[in-house]
Amino acid sequence: MVGRLSRLRSYTRTNFRFDVIAGITVALVALPLALGFGETSGAGPASGLVTAIVAGVIAGVLGGSRYQISGPTGAMTVVLVPLIAQFGVSALVPIGVIAGAAIVLMGILRAGNLLEKIPWSVMEGFTLGIAIIIALQQIPLVFDVPRGEGGETLNNAWSSLTYTVSHPLHGVSIAIAVLTVALKMAWPHLMRRLRVRIQIPASAAALVLVSALVVGLGLNVRTIGEIPSSELFQVATTWPTIPLPSLLWAALIVAFLGALESLLSARVGDSMVHRRDHELPVPFNPHRELIGQGIATGAASLMGGMPATGAIARTSVNIRAGARTRVAAVTHSAALLVFVLALSSVVSVIPIAVLGGILLGTSWRIANPRSIMESLRTTWPERAGFVVTALAVVALDLVWGIVIGAVVHALLTRLLPGHSTHA
Repeated sequence: MVGRLSRLRSYTRTNFRFDVIAGITVALVALPLALGFGETSGAGPASGLVTAIVAGVIAGVLGGSRYQISGPTGAMTVVLVPLIAQFGVSALVPIGVIAGAAIVLMGILRAGNLLEKIPWSVMEGFTLGIAIIIALQQIPLVFDVPRGEGGETLNNAWSSLTYTVSHPLHGVSIAIAVLTVALKMAWPHLMRRLRVRIQIPASAAALVLVSALVVGLGLNVRTIGEIPSSELFQVATTWPTIPLPSLLWAALIVAFLGALESLLSARVGDSMVHRRDHELPVPFNPHRELIGQGIATGAASLMGGMPATGAIARTSVNIRAGARTRVAAVTHSAALLVFVLALSSVVSVIPIAVLGGILLGTSWRIANPRSIMESLRTTWPERAGFVVTALAVVALDLVWGIVIGAVVHALLTRLLPGHSTHA
């Protein structure tokens, strides 16, 4: 007991300030992303907020990483769009609960090392494919047109573009999205030029400034609208009727992706801490991470949210902002809750096109052109694995993309043993 009190006093003196600042900073980044991913998935902005709050605190406390920030992500949105289109929003409850239980089972069975089996080039192609799909999913938001029927990304994108061409353009909506992307991309350079030392996340700055401009000019555009408090944290009492094979397959895909992305994010987080502190961090526990993420996904889905994963972008912001312990993740969820409850009227006037612009900027950063060029300069097995995975993810789905990419990488590694390297 004395030892625990001593550690608590030590923590309060050295780490609390860093964790609180980091948590609030991440919340500013998470707010527009949660709203955007909720809207894009078809579940609604409220669902995205619930996911960020509930999954953020549960995975932060129970997971295996000190620095991981969890919530709705672009990769999970890519999977959820066709599921919601096919089965409806209510299907997220059984899918999320079953997927969460499966992820917990993976952790109990100590399957946390599965990430090490996937070639790094395949993971890079997987990431690029996700970035492309996120960008395509923003077409209805940017052009203010109806979303295409069904859940296939390419078909929906083509349907939305066809509708756009055959109808008058919503110039104001497009201009808002373009301005949002430009501000989001230019914001870090602007802060450096102005020598501003306070960290103001680019997404949050673009959200606030462009939304304020739209309101100030009185522009008539589609907005998020009011999110009644009654829509937040609704515990599901009924489950929709879904054929069991379809339900289990959907849950399996969600579980696989949730586990994979969470482990990848935690691993990237550890490497960032190593670079920041110039010493090896306490490594994340992959098995505990799966258990925490599984519980978080099940809880968020039951309370009106959606399946969650560890978020690489938010985890990196958390680390760069100085996070030291799990308190940062808890602070992030608490700050989001305060934002939602205290600023609900402000959130309601955010234009949908602003969210589309923010997610377009996010997809660009996820794609990372420098990383693409590096992947294309490697050996033939690595290059082929990267390109094939990206194309398969966009044309088929995330799971088949990884499977096909890994098979191509393995075959070329055997056929061209002198041209292969380890990622």
